[in-house]
Amino acid sequence: MSDDRICDLHRVERPRERLLSRGAQALSDEELLAAVLRTGYAGRGVLELARDLVRSHPGGELGRMPTAELSRIKGMGPSRACALAAAIELGRRWDGRNSSQGTALDSPRRVFTEFGDLREKKKEHFVAFYVDALSCLIHKETVSIGTLTASLVHPREVFSPAVERGAAGVIVAHNHPSGNLEPSLDDKETTRRLAQAGKLLGIPLLDHVLVTARGFYSFREHGLL
Repeated sequence: MSDDRICDLHRVERPRERLLSRGAQALSDEELLAAVLRTGYAGRGVLELARDLVRSHPGGELGRMPTAELSRIKGMGPSRACALAAAIELGRRWDGRNSSQGTALDSPRRVFTEFGDLREKKKEHFVAFYVDALSCLIHKETVSIGTLTASLVHPREVFSPAVERGAAGVIVAHNHPSGNLEPSLDDKETTRRLAQAGKLLGIPLLDHVLVTARGFYSFREHGLL
């Protein structure tokens, strides 16, 4: 029998009771996660489950995982995974409508993280990230949805927001639903056209990142920009 069952704790020690009486800021990461998950599973109390999850996924890794991947963790399942994903997304949205502004997109991995749940979509989503001189995000915009072709993504649609917002550089990214990270001919042609447009405008294309649910490919890291 687990020592971390919520029902075995005195009421004032239970996460939800502590949250109500002292506020969310008074709870540990494990307690906050337990409050979201609500229950554990056979032989594993919710606090113990929450502690295991926080320790095995440090640095907020759980918050960056796709929902489908979360659901495959022992003790989570679809219901708890959806509850956690919803709580995380609400937190992001309520921390200002542009809560991601100021994020440093100084590596393709950070672009991969910022791309978020779009990497799981069944259709290709082409997203432009507009950054300042320190590579901090000032705006992002979905430019197109659908199979990427060089004609579908027009440089005007990518760079107009950059001019309007005084961006110092642009990073573009799109997902490959197939899971294949090898750039296609259209990927390469689109990148070439956008890079040329950026040079003319004085707003460089800093990278083009291809994204799947589990990884990414950087044109800059592979010497293609």
